[in-house]
Amino acid sequence: MHSRTAVVAVVLLGHAMLLPFTWAQNAGFVKSPMSEIKLTGDTFELYCDVVGNPVPEIQWWYAEINRADSFKQLWDGARKRRVTINTAHGANCVSVLGITRLTLEDSGTYECRASNDPKRNDQRQNPALSWIRAQATITVLQKPKINASDQIILSAETHAQPFTMWCNLTTTDNVPQESFWMKNGVEIDTTRTKNKDTSHRIKKAKADDAGEYMCVYTFEKAPNANTTIEVKAAPDITGHKRSENKKEGENATMYCKSVGYPHPVWTWRKLDGIFYTDIDNSSGRFFITNRDNYTELNVLNLDITTDPGEYHCNATNMIGTSGTTTILRVRSLLAPLWPFLGVLAEVIILVIIIVVYEKRKKPDEIMDDDEPAVPIKTNSTNNHKEKNIRQRNQK
Repeated sequence: MHSRTAVVAVVLLGHAMLLPFTWAQNAGFVKSPMSEIKLTGDTFELYCDVVGNPVPEIQWWYAEINRADSFKQLWDGARKRRVTINTAHGANCVSVLGITRLTLEDSGTYECRASNDPKRNDQRQNPALSWIRAQATITVLQKPKINASDQIILSAETHAQPFTMWCNLTTTDNVPQESFWMKNGVEIDTTRTKNKDTSHRIKKAKADDAGEYMCVYTFEKAPNANTTIEVKAAPDITGHKRSENKKEGENATMYCKSVGYPHPVWTWRKLDGIFYTDIDNSSGRFFITNRDNYTELNVLNLDITTDPGEYHCNATNMIGTSGTTTILRVRSLLAPLWPFLGVLAEVIILVIIIVVYEKRKKPDEIMDDDEPAVPIKTNSTNNHKEKNIRQRNQK
């Protein structure tokens, strides 16, 4: 008995001694930062994903170009709050370094350091042995200068009239390859050219032509350069649900969509008598969803007494406003029975009319069953013959 206890104790002690070595894991990179070329005024983000047990600590360091021996640690909010560092701890440790409004001085080597060594912050410990490192080089180039046309505002006076946007690449350290135009982040077909001077013409202006236009220049050894031209117009509602027919207790969905730029602020109202009542998401039954040039109103658990009526959607931006109406009809749950009940009522009325008519017939119109239906025919020819014979005998 004592020998078995001793064996169990030795086994448990062995497991206890091996447990820290079984679960411990040195820090290692899952994703390391990548080198990039940027332009002044741009933004960059570097990602660092590290695994290990215990969960590693991550630090960010920076050294100027050609000075790899002079690294300085970066902190959140550095460089006049242009530096942000966001770190999340889970199964892995993930950290993101971001720098906005880049300047030429932001060029350099950025280093992600990670360690889960308990002695990693000991001043007597050699950092090269405690921390693993991954580097990325950020090169910031002077952004080319692009002259461009001013913003354009489309109005009722300019409707269906042509307008032209233009860009001119005036200053650059690199030879441009080509240029093209984009609208709302999508390239416009057949606009690519190799000219420094480029333009885009709209033949007939309408609200749908409003948006954010961009002329883009490409380079062989530098990032694309661009500038933005805004074409603004009042909202124009191009689609909506004219009516919605539902039963009480069901859910109703109404929507409106528009063109125009900037994207409008959407509002929904309901006509109560002669006044409009604003609708929001506070009631628990009305839910409004807005995204850019589209809005949607959902009404839950319809009430036949309060919910039917006119619903008005309105789109407003700095240029103008537009609105339209949707009619909501709510039927009773018994509505499908009305046609059947109508037919049944017609049948009942017809039967009553027939019964009343039969009861009110006159007695002489009722035929006696003992009387023959057809009068008895007499042989009139034979009677005449007998009469003639008698007259001859008398003579």
